[in-house]
Amino acid sequence: MNANVNPKTIFTGDNLPIMRGMNSESVDLIYLDPPFNSNANYAAPIGSEAAGAEFKDTWTLNDVDAAWLDLIEAKHPALNRVIHAAMTNSDKSYLIYMAIRLLEMHRILKPTGSLYLHCDPTMSHYLKLIMDSVFGKSNFRREIIWNLETASGFKSQVKGFIRGHDTILYYTKGRDFLFNKIFQPHKPEYIKRFRKTDKDGRRYRDDRPNKRRQYLDETQGVAFTDVWTDIMSFQQHSTSKERTGYPTQKPLALLDRIIKASSNEADIVLDPFCGCATTLVAADRLQRDWIGIDISAKAAELVVERIRGDQGMFEDIVPRVDIPKRTDLGNIPRYNAPENKTQLYGEQAGNCNGCGEHFQTQHLEIDHIIAESVGGTDHIENLQLLCSHCNRIKGNRGQEYLISRLNER
Repeated sequence: MNANVNPKTIFTGDNLPIMRGMNSESVDLIYLDPPFNSNANYAAPIGSEAAGAEFKDTWTLNDVDAAWLDLIEAKHPALNRVIHAAMTNSDKSYLIYMAIRLLEMHRILKPTGSLYLHCDPTMSHYLKLIMDSVFGKSNFRREIIWNLETASGFKSQVKGFIRGHDTILYYTKGRDFLFNKIFQPHKPEYIKRFRKTDKDGRRYRDDRPNKRRQYLDETQGVAFTDVWTDIMSFQQHSTSKERTGYPTQKPLALLDRIIKASSNEADIVLDPFCGCATTLVAADRLQRDWIGIDISAKAAELVVERIRGDQGMFEDIVPRVDIPKRTDLGNIPRYNAPENKTQLYGEQAGNCNGCGEHFQTQHLEIDHIIAESVGGTDHIENLQLLCSHCNRIKGNRGQEYLISRLNER
């Protein structure tokens, strides 16, 4: 499916309506490092490259969240059950926020595509269940453990066992997924086995039972496992030249590995929580096309600064603050077409999809479930019938707003 967003585009805004405006099956790889529900607020220090970047990671359940849960229950009952298993209202609010976004990520991912979700033990167990519901349990590939421990005793003052890793949940859209096996160099003790050198200076060994020469440069190295201990975090390497001061920045080497493994050159990589733009810089280095989204305008500044500093040139980076328009729905009738009203009247049994009251067809009005202003389309699945009273309450907002207002009564 053709993408409707140009490569090297950085959006500023809420990623949910922006992703809603992207064509289905248009992205090859998604990496996301979302808030972790850590009950903390983050801000880059004054004077750092990322100064001005900040985000909230505290969550409280509100009426709009509850309305979203009603919409999820109607179309995704398994996902609804997972969210209801949350222990606190804060957890439930966070999972609702993540669930509605992961549903969009699943839609825009190509059938051969992959998604890597970076998290920590705070919510990783719940997020895996959310991902099982959205992507299917059979499409879970690996739980990658990224080791954060340092020899100097990272957070040694903490009582009990010290947290020494982050978790990256790796899922694919389906069984026929792209994966490039990557290898790490052989350990010195293995290299020492190649004791001999031929006339061209190539190291080899011939001490195996078949006595055939095995050349060191013909071995691929050691395939990576799902435990990654060779990439330092910024807690371990606080003086790294990469460091921008962004509070949750990840190293380029981490994204380099993920992008190499699950995409090819010219593939499209999306980071919907791109922060200080590490994913975009890594993708650009590897000749991938990329799209970034972040709620903070600082991300748009950082991607330009970092790619220019990394490559010594100004790339044709496209900053946007609008919502893209989908081009993959074909020729569909305008939302208020008579045939839509006839179909919806039958599906809703003549009841208003807000208050639930029964009306004759002339007293019901066609309306969008997801508002056009936030990426909603005229596709029949995004349409409903409302009585004039409910339609006035809802206005040009989403259905979750109407439900929350009706629940107040």
